[in-house]
Amino acid sequence: MKELIILSGKGGTGKTSVTAAFAHLAPSRILVDADVDAANLHLVVPHRQWSSETFSGGILPEIVPDQCTGCGTCAAICAFGAIREGFPPVIDPIHCEGCGICHDFCPSGAIRLIPRISGTWYISRSAGGSMLHARLGIAEENSGKLVSLLRKKAGELAEKEKRPLILVDGPPGIGCPVIASLTGASLVLMVTEPTLSGRHDMLRLADLCWKMRIPVCLTLNKWDLNPDVADAMTEEAEKRGISVLSPIPFDSAMAKALAEGKNTSTGPAGQALTLLWQEVSALLDKTEQSYGHNIVSMKSLKQETAS
Repeated sequence: MKELIILSGKGGTGKTSVTAAFAHLAPSRILVDADVDAANLHLVVPHRQWSSETFSGGILPEIVPDQCTGCGTCAAICAFGAIREGFPPVIDPIHCEGCGICHDFCPSGAIRLIPRISGTWYISRSAGGSMLHARLGIAEENSGKLVSLLRKKAGELAEKEKRPLILVDGPPGIGCPVIASLTGASLVLMVTEPTLSGRHDMLRLADLCWKMRIPVCLTLNKWDLNPDVADAMTEEAEKRGISVLSPIPFDSAMAKALAEGKNTSTGPAGQALTLLWQEVSALLDKTEQSYGHNIVSMKSLKQETAS
């Protein structure tokens, strides 16, 4: 079983569009939308929701009024100012960080810790295999834990449904959710645009993949909007040992096809995406890696591709 993670280093570069196109092109796969803070893969991939479960990413203290003596210890030791003195005290869930110190130091044992519901995750049915996606609550944290949960469930579903590929639409940036989506992956496809910010995000994401020993390849979306910058980024990526695959031209018909949930393999962008999928599939075959076990570096992958 292989796992392909599609990342961008920032939002808005076409990462989800590429994932949706691959979802149509891959004959058998499990889909994961790991961008849990702003999930939108389910908006462009036709599906039917099958099940849902709440996600608890932390703890929340709760006062037991019958045991509280009103001593004020909890309010005094809370470093976040989340507890207001009274009888009983009042806990502000917005300011509470869930550290649990109030529970540990309450002399009368009047504080219990309950799971903090942070969001909901879903399993949906789509053509070609199941899709996992989630919705994190407003201002809720622990998105990295939720990403890890989705990937774990995806592995279980892939085994159950006998799917050879897990296709992940990853989060933007290089923070905790991205790291959670990367661990143990077979291959990363970076999707970026020919801009200065695109170059910056490409390089920092490539450095992260290198440190985590995950092989990485690159495609430039809407490359024809700035061919000179696209050429410079291609040259720089190749010098760093990154496999540069077929670029994707600007094509307004692509957005229309995605909005209608249709196959995006027609038109200039669709043809480029079909070729890109073939190239990515070939690299996945070369990784010699199964789900959760990384054994190939970017440099060796580049050498295999060139040969």
